[in-house]
Amino acid sequence: MLTIFFLPGISSNSVEKKIYVNLNYTIPCVRLLNATHQIGCQSSLSGNVGVLHVLDSEDNLEWVLNSGPNPPYLVILDYLLFTRAVMMKLKNGSNRVAGVAVVAPTINPSTGFSPHTTCPNENTGVYVEDYDPAFAHCNVTVWNPLGNGLSYEQFNFPIFSLKDDNETQLIRQCYINHNLAVNNNAPQYPLCAMQMYSHMSAVTDTSTCMRRSDKNSFSISPEMVCDPLGDFNVWAATRPLNVTSKGHKMWESVVIAAARLDSRSFFFDIAPGGESGVSGFVTLLAAAHALRNITQENHPNRTILYTLFQGETFDYIGSSRMVYDMQNDEFAVDLDNVHSVLEIGQVGFWSDSKLWLHSDPVSRKNGSINDELAANQSAIPVEEPGFSQPLPPSSFQRFLRAHPIPGVVIEDHRSAFTNRFYESMYDNAEYLKVSYPSNMTQEEQLDFLTDTAKSLTEVATMVARTLYLQAGGAETQLGNINADPQIVTRMLYGFLVQSNNSWFQQIIPSEWITNKPTNFYVGVTGQSSEATFLVQYLLANLTGSIVNITQENCQNQREDQDDKESKHIYTYMWVQGTLPLNSTERHGFCVRSTVHLSKAVSPAFHLQEYNSKDYSTWTESRWKSIKGRIFLVASHDLEMLTLGVGFGVLLTSLLLTYIVSSKADILFGSEREPSNATY
Repeated sequence: MLTIFFLPGISSNSVEKKIYVNLNYTIPCVRLLNATHQIGCQSSLSGNVGVLHVLDSEDNLEWVLNSGPNPPYLVILDYLLFTRAVMMKLKNGSNRVAGVAVVAPTINPSTGFSPHTTCPNENTGVYVEDYDPAFAHCNVTVWNPLGNGLSYEQFNFPIFSLKDDNETQLIRQCYINHNLAVNNNAPQYPLCAMQMYSHMSAVTDTSTCMRRSDKNSFSISPEMVCDPLGDFNVWAATRPLNVTSKGHKMWESVVIAAARLDSRSFFFDIAPGGESGVSGFVTLLAAAHALRNITQENHPNRTILYTLFQGETFDYIGSSRMVYDMQNDEFAVDLDNVHSVLEIGQVGFWSDSKLWLHSDPVSRKNGSINDELAANQSAIPVEEPGFSQPLPPSSFQRFLRAHPIPGVVIEDHRSAFTNRFYESMYDNAEYLKVSYPSNMTQEEQLDFLTDTAKSLTEVATMVARTLYLQAGGAETQLGNINADPQIVTRMLYGFLVQSNNSWFQQIIPSEWITNKPTNFYVGVTGQSSEATFLVQYLLANLTGSIVNITQENCQNQREDQDDKESKHIYTYMWVQGTLPLNSTERHGFCVRSTVHLSKAVSPAFHLQEYNSKDYSTWTESRWKSIKGRIFLVASHDLEMLTLGVGFGVLLTSLLLTYIVSSKADILFGSEREPSNATY
């Protein structure tokens, strides 16, 4: 290894920093496991090292896979070459590939890209062989035709996403200076190389990794190697429900208004979920806000249960757990209390004032859903795709799998997804057309009413009115139900641009505020995700009310010191409040709401059925470090010569040391002076 150029500002005298340039923005592809196999990426225990090669076209793969004289190579990919065709060629030639680094784009590609499957969650929805084989495995409708399945492949080398900034330019310059072949001639040493660390602890499948992690196993020192995917569902009711009294409630009828909260992409920490998740749950939050006053003043006969499910991307983790809890009297209501379900799916690209109302053609044969369809149609301008059209991937499928509940799913597509970037890093603010004039300040952007915000506000108004009718509200009140476009545009900015803004700062604790888009990856159990926390506080502030109590009482979930009951019905949250001009201290206040959290962990882990075919079994491998660094590497011959010379010097030193030690009496001895010597 030889010393290379340095980044500006590095003045350390350590040998390591003179040899390596560490990369600060590396987002990995990580390993996930389920009941049958593992997917994702990993490096060796000591990290993978390869000579850098910048791939500028698919034709250039020949150098990496066959003709290049210095394998293994670590390939730098432009995002336009991050396709299934290229990645599968690299996978099949993995003995010459040490890893892949994908340069994250500053703009979205013009063509569609979805690393998800063509039939999301096909094995855990309602359409399985014993329900209706004709609809199983997307036989009728391929929902995600652009899905290439890349996120569900197993790669035996690490794959990182690199930010297109100064570090990426540094890598390119290092490649040009040292590795670029001229006239197809092999470049001369030293060569620019890269090392990637992303070793994953778990292997094989969920059953194997959970057994290795079991503290009750016969292993002398069991080590946690994987964790179940999961988090918390967020829910709130228009009328308080006692959460300590679980199971069936007499005379209680609830309308579930649902949306999914999570998303994913190929890379671990990039899951913007603009169309796939944000468009739906922002619409639901805006509808809940529109219904706050009227449901308090004119209570409809039924309770509306706003529910945001976590982990739906991975075989319906959140919805399957809620259904399981309802079946086993572990939730505030049970399935018999559920009157109907209205779910909001992908609604960011509805056009011509038209949305599509999807229902299950099997359950509709009973005629039980017809009245609900009529109620929806009278309140929202939608069309039905037809009786032969099954439900798209949706949380409602898990309810139908357990109980024949009437329900609908609102989408912006009739059959295949409109979303061209489903479950990818490109499903972001740009794709959802959440953009702002360049001369605006951040505060001006926060309140700027985008066309997308206007569109979703209309959808939220229609959804709110529909929910009110489903709950038994009077049609005469519909004109008083209107979503607030300012709320919608602020939520879009907070989730898709940055949560560090004046509105979020008022109602959300500062430790969850960031300067980047929200990551909607579900995460693992025991670690509450950013998305869940943000939505929990938002839903509380949009549906709750301010109560005049002290911060201590608020944080202790009580109205006063004698209050022992309110904590079973309400949730109390102390928020920061506004920051007055010329002041450094915010005026905090307490918000009381019916917002609660419920577990979004697959029942498979509660039952310890790690090979379950009915529930999600997804786990995430643990790892010790994720990092990348570049350096110059000498030729193998020079390394061997250096090793040989060093070994020779060592042997010579040992020989000289032995000779000197054995002749020490002669070399260092001196005659004894006579005892009677005088001076």
